[in-house]
Amino acid sequence: MSTGTLLVRGASAVVTCEGRRPWDLGPIERGAVLIRGGKVWWVGPERDLPAGLGEVEELDAGGGCVLPGFVDAHTHLVFAGDRVSEHQARLAGDSYQTGGIMTTVAATRAATTEALVSETEARAHSALASGTTTLEAKSGYGLDTETERRLLEVLATVAERTPLRIVPTFLGAHLLPEPGYLDLLVEEMLPACAPLAEGCDAFCDLGALSVAEARKALEAGIAHGLTPRLHAEELAHTGGALLAAELGCASADHLVHATEDDARALAFAGVVAVLLPATSFCLRSAYAPARRFLDRGATIALATDCNPGTSYTTSMPFVIAVACSELRLSAEEAVRAATVGGAAALRRPELGRLTAGSAGDLVVLAGESYVDLAYHPGMDRIGAVVAGGEIVKGPGSAGDRP
Repeated sequence: MSTGTLLVRGASAVVTCEGRRPWDLGPIERGAVLIRGGKVWWVGPERDLPAGLGEVEELDAGGGCVLPGFVDAHTHLVFAGDRVSEHQARLAGDSYQTGGIMTTVAATRAATTEALVSETEARAHSALASGTTTLEAKSGYGLDTETERRLLEVLATVAERTPLRIVPTFLGAHLLPEPGYLDLLVEEMLPACAPLAEGCDAFCDLGALSVAEARKALEAGIAHGLTPRLHAEELAHTGGALLAAELGCASADHLVHATEDDARALAFAGVVAVLLPATSFCLRSAYAPARRFLDRGATIALATDCNPGTSYTTSMPFVIAVACSELRLSAEEAVRAATVGGAAALRRPELGRLTAGSAGDLVVLAGESYVDLAYHPGMDRIGAVVAGGEIVKGPGSAGDRP
């Protein structure tokens, strides 16, 4: 994290995400941002810049729009191998089967720690280059105590090596690969893994964990001080969303088959609905009912679900574009969901916004409007990225990587 001072100026607008409504981005026309010690110190119209700043590093936005760094609230960043043959089979008409997860488990168990660090670090830099400055990353491709702990250690190593802020989540309850596994998770895996994680998760769905099994896993995680979140209602409606509301989870994720009752319950409980449109895009499946959640007053977030089986992408701009076209979100709603919405899902109020005291994370677009993110799907419209007050992509960046 930077201890110096960075001034970002020359912007068409600075999007603060300080508005209270899902479509209010709180833009400051011709704005500027001053970052000191890794945090936003001042933001406002450039003409009102405080006097007497002294010597500061400057980043010229070149007339581009400035946004908070994207907060990707759901990824499976650490794994080995790929499942391209599985994807090819789906393109030929096969349906998704949760058992494919075990293919990745086998490859991940066999990989060396050095290989896992290298591959995960490469994905982390890819995320940074596309404007993500914070992401949540799950274990879950070990499904034994030794490998699950090793995956969380890999995430800690990658977090030390890159400017990317990584929020680690224990997902030992990804599947139940053998009888007695859930007892092993509660009695052995959680005590070993909880010190390395901030959250716990479970895959509550058809072919994965039942509501009762997910409840047992999450309650054990809560007892270890972990923040609960839940994969829910992706493949079928099984009751996961109501479980997330009952337990006060930070988020319920996927929610393709969520009902009106689910939306009301999540809104009432303050559970963030994390929507993963790139997964539906890759699976050629239905999309989550985003408007249903917004109409019921729930907070929504967007995330990549980066994983080798159903959404192998680290690009939040691509997710924003798909959300606008397929979830029928406005550009404003999608940008908020990809920034302050993700921050809410991670319970990190200092992220996803540009206001005094918030994290010094921002993105400079190669265009005057945030609508460019939806207008140019699949194109690189990220002109510069700042993480913790350091320029990590763009003019003056030392760590720029493809």
